[in-house]
Amino acid sequence: MKRDDIIEYSLGAGHSEEEGTQIRKKIWFVTAVLSVVTAVEVLLGVFWGSMGLAWTVVKFAFIVMTVVKAGYIVMVFMHLGDERKMMKYFILLPYAAFILYLLFLLFFEANALVPTLLS
Repeated sequence: MKRDDIIEYSLGAGHSEEEGTQIRKKIWFVTAVLSVVTAVEVLLGVFWGSMGLAWTVVKFAFIVMTVVKAGYIVMVFMHLGDERKMMKYFILLPYAAFILYLLFLLFFEANALVPTLLS
């Protein structure tokens, strides 16, 4: 018995060669952006001491790069970049506020606990 509730998505997936070229360009661009950000993170992690950077600067740089990379991944792979501007804000702003709240707790509460733990 043949099921009629299964949709064969591959049948309607045809596109022209120009569209295929654009799709491949986008895939290579996304790969390049994520690779560059990851390479900067790795190089910063390896060479931060020899570059004369303070550890606080390195921590904030990692936080910024990680948030940028996560936002880019959400925009591309979860197709949020194709949505309207207000929809993007509606989804991303609560997460951004939550991340800022977690960072606030991390930096200020951890600094409050360190003197009590050392005494």
